[in-house]
Amino acid sequence: MDFTIPEETRLMLQSVRRFVENELEPISRQVEEEDRIPDEVVQSMRELGLFGLAIPREYGGLGLSTLAEVMVYEELSRTNACFRTRIATNNGIGSQGIVLDGTEEQKRRYLPRLASGEWTACFALSEPEAGSDAAGIRTTAVRDGDHWVINGRKHFITNGDIADLATVFAVTDPQKRARGGITAFLVERGTPGFSVGTVERKMGMRGSHTCELIFEDCRVPADSVIGGEAMVGQGFKTAMKTLDKGRLGVAASALGAAQRLLELSRDYARQRVQFGRPIAEFQAIRFMLAEMATQIYAARQMLYHAAWLRDHTGRPVTGQAAMAKLFCTEMAGRVADMALQIHGGMGYMKELPVERFYRDLRLTRIYEGTSEIQRLVIARELLKE
Repeated sequence: MDFTIPEETRLMLQSVRRFVENELEPISRQVEEEDRIPDEVVQSMRELGLFGLAIPREYGGLGLSTLAEVMVYEELSRTNACFRTRIATNNGIGSQGIVLDGTEEQKRRYLPRLASGEWTACFALSEPEAGSDAAGIRTTAVRDGDHWVINGRKHFITNGDIADLATVFAVTDPQKRARGGITAFLVERGTPGFSVGTVERKMGMRGSHTCELIFEDCRVPADSVIGGEAMVGQGFKTAMKTLDKGRLGVAASALGAAQRLLELSRDYARQRVQFGRPIAEFQAIRFMLAEMATQIYAARQMLYHAAWLRDHTGRPVTGQAAMAKLFCTEMAGRVADMALQIHGGMGYMKELPVERFYRDLRLTRIYEGTSEIQRLVIARELLKE
């Protein structure tokens, strides 16, 4: 393994760190209260190339390695989680179906728009009756001449209310379902029969919206199938490959937040005085800081290794991505709990960011595959060997 960071990547990380410190962190509370990211900040993200981190250079993106990409997410996640989420779908689950399995025509039509940030993408898999059981989706697509007609509802779709393009998964053969009967479609905003339903009210992740997408006799051209005619029925495979990479992004998000919580806790322990001395001098606090730092160190090595494997081996990293997602998100939950404990009563107050991190991180153990699903994936991969 070689985690040497190329100079180009190092400069990119420095730019992102400055962007976080100078532009994003100062408005984190405002974004939390208003539940929206200002347009001018989104424009700055476009100018930095953040919407195209993982999109190949030939289609207008930066074409970063997986390792470099997770490092960027780690930096972005040192502040309000919604900022990373705003760009992550374009680099992850929103675009990777096209990158991995799309036709050349689909890549040239959509990837430059996504890479520039002109368009935002979303990933429409989950449904009211199909969350962890992704193979149980009920949305259907029926062939009608040169078109497919989609009917169904998706929910908990990140960025669904602002997306210009949705990757939509639908059953095209009820007998085969996940074994050749689910197809991935590209559906553009404004397509008749495609609408946005309820925008959910959430415990955290304010500034990032999840919503319901509704398809009522939504007609899309036959060439909307990701990968073309040959990929009809292969959508579930596309979804699983896409989620492998997405899970590394979520792991990086949890890692970056945990690192920031450690720094906040260390600084607070140095200046908070109780019983006549800084609480950093008490063994109980020191042990928590040591535990936080050790778990973060272990998580970072696991994540970087999984990303490195994806970049250098050319083999699927399904098991490693699941382990990284499981460990990093569970670790971040423990770190957030210790950080709040170190901050005491102030940690529970909205005046400090610890409370927001605590709420936002809770979601990382649920979306893009719950911790329980990650354990099932890991066990399945082990038993294949």
